[in-house]
Amino acid sequence: MTAKAMSNSQPQRKVGAREKSAETTRDSLLRAAIKVFAKHGFDGGSIDQISKAANSHDRMIYYYFGNKESLFVAALEEIYRRFNVAEAALKLDLAQPKLALEQVVRFVLHYYKKHPEFVTLLNSENLHRGKHIARSNKAQEFSSPAISVVDEVLRRGIAQGSFRATVASRDLYMMIVALGYFYQSNRFTLSAFLGEDLETPAVFEQWETFVIDAVLRTVLTPAAL
Repeated sequence: MTAKAMSNSQPQRKVGAREKSAETTRDSLLRAAIKVFAKHGFDGGSIDQISKAANSHDRMIYYYFGNKESLFVAALEEIYRRFNVAEAALKLDLAQPKLALEQVVRFVLHYYKKHPEFVTLLNSENLHRGKHIARSNKAQEFSSPAISVVDEVLRRGIAQGSFRATVASRDLYMMIVALGYFYQSNRFTLSAFLGEDLETPAVFEQWETFVIDAVLRTVLTPAAL
């Protein structure tokens, strides 16, 4: 029997099985961390709570992430990554910049609504003055794709003459996320203050319509209004 035949006759070891198992464990711990930190914040969330939520052990968290702070950084990076993945899946009609911009606004508002953990984790990090995300080497990598979507839509609109050339993509992006973020992060206190439930679909839809109108009025030229 030739060496090649002998090799083919031997059972093949499953390549990457160990790596796949390690990745599964790490992902499970990360998902649990996001849930725990979103509920309790960085200070209130503990290694023990996270390991139990992941049906794992404390030592596995230290093995994959090193410490609680590094795990929190990884959680922040993961929620930004998820946002970018979801945004990248948008099918924007760039031939119609106004419609595309409406799609972007709707996406942001609905993403915050469907993923409250995104907002609560960022709230927790802002209480710490951004000291954890400042340790991340990926923070700016995640911001670039998000802003680039708005930038491309804005450039198309300017080229067509329907958008004002004086609007900066960074400012427009911050306007959109601010209007979506504030509504979601303050919905409970605002509901009590205003005397109406901001989680009611009709109220949310009214706000969505208002935000779209505000964003369009900011970018559209007088002739396009």
